[in-house]
Amino acid sequence: MAQTPQQRQANMRFAKAQEKKMGKPESPVLKKREPQKSPIGRIWIILLAFVLCGGLLFEVLKLFF
Repeated sequence: MAQTPQQRQANMRFAKAQEKKMGKPESPVLKKREPQKSPIGRIWIILLAFVLCGGLLFEVLKLFF
């Protein structure tokens, strides 16, 4: 069932009243986003990868030799 013009006006008035109570939302188009930085430094990630992959590599070499 479609809205009547009276219902549409009442809904618009209600929406405006609610918007005044809550405040207008920020437009996502106008807001510029900065690139997110990783919480862990690049050196720590490389060190962690070396410890995990390096340990696995040494274990495989230990099995063959």
